[in-house]
Amino acid sequence: MTDPIGDGAVFRETDLQPISALQHLMFCERQWALIHLEGQWEENRLTMEGRHLHERADRNETEVRGDVRIARGVALRSLRIGLTGRADVVEFQGLAEDAEDGAVLAGVAGRWRPFPVEYKRGRPKREAWDEVQLCAQALCLEEMLGAAVPEGALFYGQNRRRRGVTFDAGLREQTEALTARLHELTRLGRTPAAAYEKKCDRCSLFTLCQPKTAAAGKSAARYVRRNLRVDPEETDGGEGP
Repeated sequence: MTDPIGDGAVFRETDLQPISALQHLMFCERQWALIHLEGQWEENRLTMEGRHLHERADRNETEVRGDVRIARGVALRSLRIGLTGRADVVEFQGLAEDAEDGAVLAGVAGRWRPFPVEYKRGRPKREAWDEVQLCAQALCLEEMLGAAVPEGALFYGQNRRRRGVTFDAGLREQTEALTARLHELTRLGRTPAAAYEKKCDRCSLFTLCQPKTAAAGKSAARYVRRNLRVDPEETDGGEGP
């Protein structure tokens, strides 16, 4: 695995993709394409609640609580893996005076350990969607600050609790592999065909996607042949009525 604090730039500013796209992509490649390639979006109650939670956290301000500096709405960027975005909260935890690692903050004495916190509505998920998004934030912070970011946390609005996340080698590799897939699909620029799964029922783009009727293989020609008993040769290249 590459050095998480390496400074080798691979992407240009114009190549950067939003960190939020990783969660869309991990949930469904078609959903990602509808949002990020075609610019389609349809809000439901769940996405509205999530947006309001982020707006409360993302106030672009800093406060100090003891030996912790809390920054909100922190702009993020990585030219190495090609991502950009914004962290809801980054807590900078004060290290010992003789510490040689940690981040150096402009105009602030000492060294500090960055600790990203992402706010989510609902409750923890079985899938690693939230962990991957948070890990991507950590990778950006490491590149920007030249300091290791070993841990972070997810705050869930439903139970009002934090859940710690360790950015181990497995999670980092998963995040970087998904980021590579994101850039690959962006270069291809194609929206995948629909394929209905149970998770589609809770997708905010269900009515736009129409996974049950637009799924691969459900073509108009096949519908006509099956339901109207038309000879297949009559549906290939023939003129309309």
